[in-house]
Amino acid sequence: MKITVIGSTGMIGSRIVAEAAQRGHEVTAVSRSGGMTKGASRVAAVELSDTSAVSAAIDASDATVIAVSPDRSGGSHEPTIRAHRNLIAAQPSGRFLVVGGAGSLEIDGVRLKDTAGFPPAYYNEAATFSTILDLYRASRGLAWTMLSPAPMIAPGQRTGVYRVGSDSPIGDAISAEDFAVAIVDELENPAHTGTRFTVAN
Repeated sequence: MKITVIGSTGMIGSRIVAEAAQRGHEVTAVSRSGGMTKGASRVAAVELSDTSAVSAAIDASDATVIAVSPDRSGGSHEPTIRAHRNLIAAQPSGRFLVVGGAGSLEIDGVRLKDTAGFPPAYYNEAATFSTILDLYRASRGLAWTMLSPAPMIAPGQRTGVYRVGSDSPIGDAISAEDFAVAIVDELENPAHTGTRFTVAN
């Protein structure tokens, strides 16, 4: 498969590139800098805000992953939301998976971000990905998928084993390596087109 990973230099993106390459896929690594990512067949410098370039990359690939976080330095998250809104309006025909956040997962109908004890430092990002999820759910005619990790995700071991859920957490944590395994599994065998799912170790 021809797979494009947008946000390829990040913790999750770099592991998706490595996992996909290890399985023999042809991977294009896309980032703002266009920096080399281990395992990539080619690299490109593209901003998520460049809707035409992102849409073209999606249409030129068998599957695309968007693993781009909003600003974490105190800046506005509106550019990230706008980028996804514009991508939806562009209506790319290709299949793509958006890496979402755990804060939009629900317990008894209440999103994690709105539960007591949710870490305030992560609230803005959780709210942003909740908005993005709602935008995709309201869209029509797109081959989108969103994958939200377990509440805790960090570098760890690749076990290749994980549990799958829909809108509620099914575990406390997942390694970034196994999260990448789950993403490439979904790209190879689509089972959640047009919806969001979650995974945990």
